[in-house]
Amino acid sequence: MNAFFSHGFRPFFFSAALFAGLAIPLWMAAFSHGYSVGPNGNALNWHAHEMVFGYVAAVITGFAMTAIANWTGRPPIRGWPLAMLFLLWLSGRGAMFIGGDARVIGAIDCLFLIAVAAMTLREVGAGKNWRNLPICALIALLAVSNIADHTGDLLGLPYQFGLHVALAIITTLMMLIGGRIIPAFTGNWLKAQGAGPLPAPMGLFDKVTLLISVAVLAGWTAFPLANLTGAGLLVIAFLHTIRLSRWRGLHIARDPLLLVLHLAYLWLAIALALMGLAILRPDILTSAHALHALTAGAIGQLTMAVMTRASLGHCGRELHAGAGTIAIYLLVFVGAASRVVLPFTHFDYALGMSIAGVIWAAGFLLFALAYGPMLFTPRR
Repeated sequence: MNAFFSHGFRPFFFSAALFAGLAIPLWMAAFSHGYSVGPNGNALNWHAHEMVFGYVAAVITGFAMTAIANWTGRPPIRGWPLAMLFLLWLSGRGAMFIGGDARVIGAIDCLFLIAVAAMTLREVGAGKNWRNLPICALIALLAVSNIADHTGDLLGLPYQFGLHVALAIITTLMMLIGGRIIPAFTGNWLKAQGAGPLPAPMGLFDKVTLLISVAVLAGWTAFPLANLTGAGLLVIAFLHTIRLSRWRGLHIARDPLLLVLHLAYLWLAIALALMGLAILRPDILTSAHALHALTAGAIGQLTMAVMTRASLGHCGRELHAGAGTIAIYLLVFVGAASRVVLPFTHFDYALGMSIAGVIWAAGFLLFALAYGPMLFTPRR
C-alpha cells in the first residue's frame, strides 16, 4: 500500500479506469431498464456528471500530482496527504451514487477538486514554476464548474451549464497538454530513430490557434445553439487538424504508444467539427452524438494514452505497447466509434448504445487488470 500512495498517478489512474469500466455498464443498465441511479434517481445526470467530475477529474489529478514534481523539482505529494485526497474523491463518488440531501452531496463532491486546485497552486507557487500557472487556473475553474453543476438550478443557470463549462475546460487542457507532450515525445522518438525532420515547435500558429479555440469554446458555453458558435467550432477543428499535421504523426506508426496520442488528437479535431455541424445542421446530427465524439472519443482516447504511457514510464517499465496495451487502445477506439456511428444504422438504439458502452468500458477494465499489478507495487 505504501507503493500505491507513493505517486499521484497510482491511485488515481487505477481507480479512474476501474470506475469508468464499472460506471458505464451501470449507466447502460439504467438507460435500458429505467433504473434509478444517483441523486433524485436521475441516471442520465449521474452518468454525465460522474464521467466528467468523477473519471476525468481523477485522471487530471493523477497527471497533475505526478507532473508537478517534475515541473517544480519538489518531492511528489505522497503518503497520507495523497491518501486523504484520494479519500475525498472516493467520498464524492459514494455520495453521488447513494444520493440524499443535495446540499450535503454537493459539499462532499466539490471538496475534492477544491483541494486539488489548492494543492497544485501551492506546489507550483512554492517551486516558482510560473509557466504552469495556466494549468493550475484551469483546474481551479474545473472546481468552480463542479460547484456550478451542483447549484445550477438554485442559481437559475441554463441546463447542464456547469457540465458544459467543464467540458470546455477539459478540451482546453487537452489542447495545452497535448500540444506539449505529443510533439515532444514524437521528436524524441524520431531523434532516436535518426529520422527527420522533427515536429514543428510551439510557435505563433499554435498560440493563435489556442487563443481562437478558447474564445470559441467560451462562446459554446454561453451561446451553445448560435450559428456563429457552430461556424467557430468548424474553424478551430480545421486549425487543430493543421496543428496535428505539423507533428509528423505519419512517421511514428510503428510505435503504438505514440500513434494513439496522435489518434486521440485527431479525435479532438473530429469532435469539434461534429459539434459545429450539430449546431448548423441539427437535422442530420444531434449534439449528443457530437459530444460523445468529444467525451468517449477524444477524452477517452487521450486519457488512456496518457495513463498507459505515464504508468509504464514511472513504474520503471519499458515504453513499449504489448498486446494487452494495444487491445486497450482498440477497445476504447472501437467503443467510441460505435457510440458515434451506431445510431445512424439499423441497430435498435438501446442495443447499439449498450454494445458501444460495453466495448468502451472493457478497455478501461482491461487497463485496471493489466496495469493494476504495477501500480500497486514499487518501481523496479
